[in-house]
Amino acid sequence: MIDFITACDYLGTFAFAISGIRLASAKQFDWFGAYVVGLVTAVGGGTVRDILLNASPFWMEQPSYLIISGLALLYVIIFRKYLIRLNNTLFTFDAIGLGLFVVVGISKTLSFGFPMWVAIVMGTITGSFGGMTRDILINEEPLVFRKDIYALACVFGGIIYYICLLCGLDDSLTQFLAAVSVFIVRVVAVKYHISVPVLKGEE
Repeated sequence: MIDFITACDYLGTFAFAISGIRLASAKQFDWFGAYVVGLVTAVGGGTVRDILLNASPFWMEQPSYLIISGLALLYVIIFRKYLIRLNNTLFTFDAIGLGLFVVVGISKTLSFGFPMWVAIVMGTITGSFGGMTRDILINEEPLVFRKDIYALACVFGGIIYYICLLCGLDDSLTQFLAAVSVFIVRVVAVKYHISVPVLKGEE
């Protein structure tokens, strides 16, 4: 049996890999190129987090993340016609991966003995940097730099995580609520066109 945080890690890897592969397919990448984009999307944020924590990147310690990314590619290949008809597929998988990876990043940072504010930063990095790297690879403006509520959704999830800890909630429930809060913030922000004000230069 795997614990809840490991399940979040694997599900987040699958969801983020699908979002990257799906976007790569829209750019007409070949299968290998799409796999690379999906893998980088899935492990990019966690890799940066582990380097900052002075730990070995997680995907170098076991091959499961490479395998899961491969399964995500296979999933997209088999169900590509169905996925293409779903306009919100990319957003849905990206939002799910975002929420799951935030709690993974926070949990791992806390296990290293860092304070909560560092954990929130690392959770945000874990959730958002993979998508940022994906966008750079496919020559798109990174979503985290646009006015969308993206990285701020991660921060909000981290705050919810902290509040749940202060309330003495069970770890699994805390992680679940934090992940769901990130997903809800992303969905609500997109549905109601809530965004961060644009910083305008001199006109």
